[in-house]
Order: sequence, then structure tokens, then C-alpha cells
Amino acid sequence: MVETGLTHTSQLTVTPAVTAIEMGSGDMPVLATPAMMALMENAAMLAVADHLPEGSTTVGGHIASSHIKPSKLGDTVTATATVTRCEGKKIEFKVEARCGDTLLGEGTHLRFIVDRNKFMSRL
Repeated sequence: MVETGLTHTSQLTVTPAVTAIEMGSGDMPVLATPAMMALMENAAMLAVADHLPEGSTTVGGHIASSHIKPSKLGDTVTATATVTRCEGKKIEFKVEARCGDTLLGEGTHLRFIVDRNKFMSRL
């Protein structure tokens, strides 16, 4: 059962593959905003993964985040997601990304609980 307060922290090392240049979101060798937001989504997905009904997963519905500080190649970035509200199949999270003690970005994320087989059958 998904409850408020569930949390998870995911991390990545900034490599050329996740830079703004490589991902096409900018032209500098720094962590791309889409990569930071994907890390936030990963943390949210994993925060609730072990608390879902059998055969279920979550899918992202919305994410809003600032990205206020850059991260250079080699930096370790962490993203933490915490469940702030759960209503039926709708789960809301507070998300933040950090490099050490430095806040890189923060925001909110919305995920929905779905049955894997039903979801895939609709494609």
C-alpha cells in the first residue's frame, strides 16, 4: 500500500551521455535538465515500487522542476522523491536533485498506478 512519506534517493554520475550537448537540450558539457528530471522520476518510481499491487507499476503523468545550478562531468548527482499525497491511483511527490549539499533543482511529480498488462494492451 502506498502511503505518504515513502521516499527513495537515486544517483548518477555526470558522464558525456547525460550532458546537455549529447541530449540536445543545450550546448554545454553539463548535466542536461532532461537527465536530472529523469533521475527524479526514477527516484519516484522506486519509492513506491515495493508497495504496489501484484502486476502493477507506475507511469509518469506530470513533472515540474527548477534547474538552478549546473553539474560538471564527474559530479555525483542524487535525486530524492517523497510521496506527499496518494489518492486512489494518483500519487504526488516532492522531488529534489542535489550535488553534495548544493540544491540543483526541486519540484513536484505526479505518477499513476497502472496494471502492466492492461497498459501495454492499449498500445
